[in-house]
Amino acid sequence: QVEIVESGGGLVQPGESLRLSCASSLSIFNILAMAWYRQVPGKQRELVANISSSGATNYADSVQGRFTISRDNDKAMVYLQMNSLKPEDTAVYYCYVQRQVSWGQKYDYWGQGTQVTVSS
Repeated sequence: QVEIVESGGGLVQPGESLRLSCASSLSIFNILAMAWYRQVPGKQRELVANISSSGATNYADSVQGRFTISRDNDKAMVYLQMNSLKPEDTAVYYCYVQRQVSWGQKYDYWGQGTQVTVSS
């Protein structure tokens, strides 16, 4: 059974920082990419940042320069360091993992989400 678990969310003031963590029960050898998404009520879930098995990263324009995604290959974990947080960053943040098995079949996995609230 696959388990994806996020942690590290909370309530902070604008300008402060949070570090999100995601632990995956998947084998690191089958993981193609890991990512962070976020979603607010009434809006579409959006990609925040992702990192490939090679370490290549990309970010949403809205978080470029403020957020940093990283991974621990030995433990199949991914992190999101969020600095200079803004009220617009308030959302439920979800960890995403993509893996590819033999013969090319790909699977998507999602965590339960962790709430990040940025407010004065």
